[in-house]
Amino acid sequence: METNTLPNQQTPKTKRQIFILSGQSNMAGRGGVIRDANNRKRWDGVVPPESRSDPSILRLSATLQWEPANEPLHVDIDSRKACGVGPGMVFANALLRRRVVVGELGLVPCAVGGTAMKEWARGEELYENMVKRAKESVKERENSSEIKAVLWFQGESDAINEEDAAAYKVNMETLIHNVRQDLNLPSLPIIQVALASGSDYIEKVREAQKAIDLPNVICVDAKGLQLMEDNLHLTTESQIQLGHKLAEAYLTHFHA
Repeated sequence: METNTLPNQQTPKTKRQIFILSGQSNMAGRGGVIRDANNRKRWDGVVPPESRSDPSILRLSATLQWEPANEPLHVDIDSRKACGVGPGMVFANALLRRRVVVGELGLVPCAVGGTAMKEWARGEELYENMVKRAKESVKERENSSEIKAVLWFQGESDAINEEDAAAYKVNMETLIHNVRQDLNLPSLPIIQVALASGSDYIEKVREAQKAIDLPNVICVDAKGLQLMEDNLHLTTESQIQLGHKLAEAYLTHFHA
């Protein structure tokens, strides 16, 4: 039987598509986090079908090693808190189901709960660690890996006082500029999430998030998603909904 494959012809390698997950606790994931009999927070261990593991989905560990991705994605990144279900695995699975990714999809968790925008400024530990992890994610396979987008969910800590809320837009625009410059990706897509919860100045932060008008920057609104009893963190079901929202936003705006 004849084939069209030449003797020395090789199947072209597919690029590992990489997504940076950053921000604070709702990106790190608190879905399914409960208090045990000793009043300590822990994850209930329930993985919804939408967050299941898949051989094609990898995560970059805290030690900069690629490994199979499983919930909770941020267990060794937001290590001082109890991490549960977040939007990352749902997002990744949604892209796989839509056959957007051929080959491997790499997730780079960077979110840390309770952090304010000033802690994500260039030169600060969180920012520099995010950039380092992003660079490491493509180092192993430099010609066959590509950072496709940053998913950003942060701002609850900046809604606590008016000064931080008022500075949010400028600070977020600066972060976007710095990340793109430091990764040498001037058109890097940024998908930010408008807050679902927050303190006195939540609306001021939300207005700032939705007002950012930069190329390849879009905003997904989490307002209205169900919150846990603390009125701060998204439930597991809400994280599933958010993951799908992020996937749809990426597919609509950035997938050719």
